[in-house]
Amino acid sequence: MKHKLFISVLSCLLLNSISCSSDDETVDNFEEVEEEVVEEESEPDDPVQTVYPVEGETGNVLLYDNSLSKEGYVLFNEATEDRVYLMAKDSAQIVHEWQLEFGLGNDVELLSDGRLLASLGVESPDFSFGGFGGIIQLINPDSSIDWEYVLANEEHIIHHDVEMLSNGNVLALVWDLRLPDELNAIGYLGEEDKVYTESIIEINPNTNEIVWKWDSWDHIIQDTDSSKPYFGVVADNPEKININFIDVLREETEPDGDIMHANGLSYDSNKDLIYLSVNYFSEVWVIDHSTTAEEAIADTGGNYGKGGDLVYRFGNPSAYNNESGERLFYNNHFPNILKDGLPGAGNILVYANGNGDTKQSVVYEFSLPAEMNLNPNENNEPETVWQYTRDNLYSAKVSGAIRLDNGNTLITSGSMGVIEVTNEKEVVWEFEGAGFYWRSYHYNLDSSAISFLNSDMP
Repeated sequence: MKHKLFISVLSCLLLNSISCSSDDETVDNFEEVEEEVVEEESEPDDPVQTVYPVEGETGNVLLYDNSLSKEGYVLFNEATEDRVYLMAKDSAQIVHEWQLEFGLGNDVELLSDGRLLASLGVESPDFSFGGFGGIIQLINPDSSIDWEYVLANEEHIIHHDVEMLSNGNVLALVWDLRLPDELNAIGYLGEEDKVYTESIIEINPNTNEIVWKWDSWDHIIQDTDSSKPYFGVVADNPEKININFIDVLREETEPDGDIMHANGLSYDSNKDLIYLSVNYFSEVWVIDHSTTAEEAIADTGGNYGKGGDLVYRFGNPSAYNNESGERLFYNNHFPNILKDGLPGAGNILVYANGNGDTKQSVVYEFSLPAEMNLNPNENNEPETVWQYTRDNLYSAKVSGAIRLDNGNTLITSGSMGVIEVTNEKEVVWEFEGAGFYWRSYHYNLDSSAISFLNSDMP
C-alpha cells in the first residue's frame, strides 16, 4: 500500500495531471509521505535483551552476564523434591529431567557417556542419618536403570557420595556398625550404645564384588587405656584417627552414634589418592588407594608406605592434638580435587560451612604439598591460594564448589542456590531457588555428557 501511494504521487507530478495539484502543499505532503515510509520500514539494530531477574520453573535467575559466565547447562540435585534435572542458565528452564525410582541419597553426577551415577535412599532403612543412601544406580537418559547395587542392612549402609573411577569401578562411602563390646574393648569413652564408623568400598559393576576397602576402624588410636588395643599418644601419631575426638560443635548435639560423618570423596588419578571430607572432625583425610586389600588394613605398604593410615590430613589440627597448625574451618563438604586441564589443576576446593558463631560459609582453594608428610607437632596445613565468600553466603549443610574451564567457580549453597564467580570474585551468574541443593555440576554445550539432548530420545 505504501509503495502504491508513492508511485501515485510521483505520477501526478510527472504528468501534471489535472486531478493532481502541484501547489506547495502537495509537495510538502509528498515529502512527509516519503519520510514516513522510510521511518516505518526501518528495523532496530539491536536484538531484544533479556531483563533479569527471570522466573524459571524451579527458581529465578537473578543475574546472568553472558560475556563472563561460562555457557552451558547446570545439573541440579534438589533434595527437597528428590529431583535431578538439567537447567538452562539464561532462562532457568528445565531441558531434561530424570524420573528417579528412589529418593535422593545425595550425590548424582552426569557421566561423560550420558548416564547418571546416583546415590539413592532406600525407603525403609534399618538406621539412618542425614545423607543416608543404600542404593547406587547407573541411570540412562530415558530414566531406565543400567546397573544397580544395594547395601543397606542393620550393620552397613551406603551414604552421601559416589565416584566412578577410570577403570569403571565405583567408590562409595559406607557407615559400619560398632557394638558396645567392640567399643569397650578399645577404650571408647562415648555415651552411645552403638557407634557408626566410616569405610570406603570399591565396587566392580560387572560382578558386583567389593574389590577394595578402606576401613577407618583399622587406623584408630586411643589414649585413655594403655591396657587396651590402639593405645598411643595422639599428638605423636598424626596418621591415626582419635576415636574419642569430639569437636566443639558436636559437643552441642545429642549423641547419636554418627561420630565422624564423612560426606564427600574425590579421587586423584594422578596420585592414586582419595580425599575424604569428614564433617564432624572438620577435616579432609587423604587415603592411599594404591594399597592392596591387605595393605589397606595395615600401616605399611602402598605407594606412600603407610598402608591404610592417613597419608595427609588438613582443616583442624586439634583433631590430632596438634598445637602448631592453625584451624582452617568448621564443618566441611565436597573435597574437590581439580583435574588436569582446569585452572589450578592439582589444587583442591573445599566448601567450609562455617557453623558455630560465624555462620558464614567460605569456599577455599588449597595448594597441596608436593610431599604429603604428616609431622608431629608441626604445621601440616596447606596454603590457601584463593577463597570466596560474601554476605549471606551460608549453608549449615551440604554444598560445594567446582572449577570451570574458563577459570570461574560454580558454588552451590545448599539452602540458597547457585552462583558463578570469576577468579576476581565477580558474580556473573546467580540462581536462587526454594529447594535444598546437595550439589550442582556444570556441562559445556559441547560436552559428550549431554549429547543425548540432540538425539531422538522420547
